[in-house]
Amino acid sequence: MYSEPFMPESLTLVAQTLPPAPRQSLLERSVLAATFALLFVLLSAASALAAEEDEPTIEELLVSADRSLLTRTGSLGSRQAVDAAAIERAGALHPNELAVRVPGVWISRGSGQEHLTAIRSAVLTGPGACGAFAILEDGVPIRPSGFCNVNNLFELNTVQSQSLEFYRGPASAVLGGNALRGAINSISPVPEATSLRVEAGAWDYYRVSATAAASFGEQSVGVAFHGDHSNGYRDATGYGQQRLNLSHRMTVGDWSVLTTLSGSLLNQETGGFVVGDDAYEVGGLRRSNPNPEAYRDAWSLRAASHWQRGDLVITPYLRRSRMAFLQHFLPGQPLEQNEQTSAGLLVRQGFERGALSGTLGLQLEWLRGSLFEDQDGPTVGSAFLVATRPPGVHYDYDVDGQMGALFYDLEWRIADRWRAVHSARVEQLRYDYDNNFLVGNTRADGTNCGFGGCRYTRPASRDDRFTDVAGRLGVLRELDRGELYAQIGSGFRAPQATELYRLQDGQLVTDLDSERVLSFELGYRSERVTAAVFRQRTRDLIFRDADGFNVSDGRTRAIGAEVSVAQPLGRHRLELAASYARHEYDFDRVVSFGERIESGNAVDTAPRWLGSARWGWQPGPRLDLELEAVHVGSHELNASNTASYPGHWLVNWRGSYQLTDSVKLFGRVHNLLDERYAERADFAFGRERYFPGRPRQLYLGIDWRPGS
Repeated sequence: MYSEPFMPESLTLVAQTLPPAPRQSLLERSVLAATFALLFVLLSAASALAAEEDEPTIEELLVSADRSLLTRTGSLGSRQAVDAAAIERAGALHPNELAVRVPGVWISRGSGQEHLTAIRSAVLTGPGACGAFAILEDGVPIRPSGFCNVNNLFELNTVQSQSLEFYRGPASAVLGGNALRGAINSISPVPEATSLRVEAGAWDYYRVSATAAASFGEQSVGVAFHGDHSNGYRDATGYGQQRLNLSHRMTVGDWSVLTTLSGSLLNQETGGFVVGDDAYEVGGLRRSNPNPEAYRDAWSLRAASHWQRGDLVITPYLRRSRMAFLQHFLPGQPLEQNEQTSAGLLVRQGFERGALSGTLGLQLEWLRGSLFEDQDGPTVGSAFLVATRPPGVHYDYDVDGQMGALFYDLEWRIADRWRAVHSARVEQLRYDYDNNFLVGNTRADGTNCGFGGCRYTRPASRDDRFTDVAGRLGVLRELDRGELYAQIGSGFRAPQATELYRLQDGQLVTDLDSERVLSFELGYRSERVTAAVFRQRTRDLIFRDADGFNVSDGRTRAIGAEVSVAQPLGRHRLELAASYARHEYDFDRVVSFGERIESGNAVDTAPRWLGSARWGWQPGPRLDLELEAVHVGSHELNASNTASYPGHWLVNWRGSYQLTDSVKLFGRVHNLLDERYAERADFAFGRERYFPGRPRQLYLGIDWRPGS
């Protein structure tokens, strides 16, 4: 279930260490890994032909800055990036530690590397929660449409990213489906030099990050590796994870080509909630794990080749991922195994005609996914639980799908200091679902369960199709220092496969609509300051009603303000990221487990206040220090608003010393004041439950960059 990190010598070694997946042999896994390796070689092999050609070549290759073409979205909106310097300084153990630098964003840390996401929203849970946010790498979604994962960020090499771009608010018009409430785009590492970074810390934590690069005429190759290990603060919560990025740059005729291969592997022992009033404050309880048997094993591979000629970028891509995890939070603890294979093509053509400029685009995608869930032994608990959650197969299905989209992003200079922006996207997603097991909610042997039927329901095979449109319209006024803007935009997400085909309580047919968000935003941006106020409404919210059925007639509304400041003051630097928002339900309903939603109730796990502040100081040319305060405000724990969490403040310290031109020493202290807090607070089955935060911890390391 759990493995130590490793330093692979080649992609073959990565393939050999992949955890076993459902109903697939070692031979099939090896063929799969070899296929991806062959793809990488073939996409780069054209360089041999290019070397023999007499056609003129472009001296500048497609470097990281050019990759902004992949997500060029006009001049509007609350897009903010955490750059490479900030990523290196943070030394984040978890993406949560990078997201606090952006207002309105909260990556709620779970056990190990697990997380839930909030961008101008509550922290969303449930099978489709991840569908509200687009997670991309170099402008390409890391998962196929309809097969998101709430823990998607552990598939990205955020530790070595050249930049992390956060889009706040609906961005479907420019980034596609799932950018319902926002998006995160990682600019993957393309190393140009050798480096080695080693560190160690509390609970047997250690990490190795390394890069290497080589040039061959007009070609260059880069490798970035990151691996870390921890035994975990809580009992039986250790993990080991590795990420590998390969890159190849070349010119072919008048094309600049960047080909990337990304891989991730996670083996984790998972901790469950500790239960009880303020359980996160109780000494022995904080370190306990009521589910030491829980685990998650996951791996992913992605290959993309970005071909650029002028303002034209053509990107073919392939993706593959698998995961197995024990659902310790469910009675009976069934094991879920899922996998996805997908391929696509993304084309963007930029243009400029007088006062009008913009991008026209096309995206095509093919996917195949599957889910298999079974339970080894009988459920333990009440007679109702034992009867309705039987052992054996619960779900076994495959889904083939296709997605096609057309989009444009236009900017028109209407006067000397005025610009208008308009974007639109039309997208169609089709599912072809095949049920490989018994239809209905019987036991695995076909017999009926007591108490009205088994919990798990398998609908009959069918096709589903969703066509969605998103738009954005805005205006921008340039100032002597900065710019003012106003925009109205919409976002959408189609129902995820699990919401359509992984049903419960006898529901054999779902009639779900795509979720939609409409947002209005006013903002100001300059080199040092950004500020925005917004109002947004969600309709067709997908949730589970009192009958246990998946329905899509919920609504929410939100209003908020965000500000960020980055101000250098000589040897000092001050940074601030803060947001205030009210997220409320806009409908009345009794939902699952008898919980009552009333219009005007605060959406659960939606703090009104989120923020962080950093003071950096360079007392000398070799010494850099940073003190950080992070705040998560009070928030409700359930939709009925009968339980709440008071919020918390954390203080962190970071420092580095440039020992020589090529060697730097660094250290960090997390939770400097040893605050007792909850990374995540929840309310279920009539009790409060928590993921306890970690106490004060120290990390030390060394960074070696020869030739610096």
